[in-house]
Amino acid sequence: MEAVAVGCQTGVMSAPALDTAVYLDRMANVRAAMVEHDIDTVLLSVGQDMPYLSGYLAMPLERLTMLVVPKDGAATMVIPELEAARVVEQPGVFDLLPWSETDDPSALVGKLAAGSQRVAIGDQMWARFLVELIPHLPGTTFERSVDVVGALRMRKDEAEVEALAAAGAAVDKIAGELQRGEIPLVGRTEAEVSNHLGRRIVEEGHQKVNFAIVAAGENASSPHHHPGDRVIRENEIVLTDFGGTMDGYCSDTTRCVFTGEVPSDVAEAYEVLHEAQQAATRSAVVGAACQDVDRAARSVISDAGYGEYFIHRTGHGIGLEAHEDPYIVEGNELPLEAGHAFSIEPGIYVPGRWGMRLEDIAVATADGCRPLNNSDRGLVSVDA
Repeated sequence: MEAVAVGCQTGVMSAPALDTAVYLDRMANVRAAMVEHDIDTVLLSVGQDMPYLSGYLAMPLERLTMLVVPKDGAATMVIPELEAARVVEQPGVFDLLPWSETDDPSALVGKLAAGSQRVAIGDQMWARFLVELIPHLPGTTFERSVDVVGALRMRKDEAEVEALAAAGAAVDKIAGELQRGEIPLVGRTEAEVSNHLGRRIVEEGHQKVNFAIVAAGENASSPHHHPGDRVIRENEIVLTDFGGTMDGYCSDTTRCVFTGEVPSDVAEAYEVLHEAQQAATRSAVVGAACQDVDRAARSVISDAGYGEYFIHRTGHGIGLEAHEDPYIVEGNELPLEAGHAFSIEPGIYVPGRWGMRLEDIAVATADGCRPLNNSDRGLVSVDA
């Protein structure tokens, strides 16, 4: 689950290096989707849609970088001249158009997209870029690109699934250390343990730490608790939710431990939580609606009397981003397809007392739901 990132990363993140043929194939698929959705041009700036199609991850700068993808004709990457050297060119995928400090990049994009009636823009495009672009494309209707690019990104290929599996295995090692009592808890602050997890995420091969939630006792009842100076004590639950980005793809897992003998009320609730996750995992088959997976988890928790304490969706998609489509939530009737990757993370949160969550990343396959996290799913008692 997403939270405030801890400041532990190495270098500047870059997109995964893939063969040019992969990007050519993705561009062809996008253009087919553009025809299907009657989109004339796709404009992608900051965010992960651009690297998915081109291999280049734009820096989040006030200088505009924009990938202009027309339905017909060559794609063009409009980029600040001082950033052009960072681009690994992909012949046949896009042309490079550097702009100087005295150029108007919005005007350049406007010329490339001139005559477009319907333009799809990436969800992460900064508002300032769109506001500056609108006068150059009068009469144009702007749409979200999620139906054009997002639907393709949801369906992970074999290489993407294995990248997610590798990232998941890396954080599983850390979860195992926690469950074996190898990561000290009692007497340390939540922030200290969070920083420890962040260091281990990088040591296990991630280039970036996306989040490392540590929530002790009553703080665990806040799903996105920010770890602070609360000292972890004996005989309380400790919720940890952590993940990062490794070779372009994200990890995300949640495990709880108890610093002492687990009391009966907590043990009973956790058994319900475990059963809810198992029910959701069994239901997450190709063809099942996303909302049905949410219902499978929620019904178990509600039937046990904890329904009011499950206050978030059952899961989110994951890939190049920690949170992306598809979302496992009531109202999402999208059927799961082979290659859809997502979290399954039911939770129970009793305000002022305790909270618990159990999270695995999974992928829908023709043979059923494949979990990509495999550390112990029980509520482990630790002497640490």
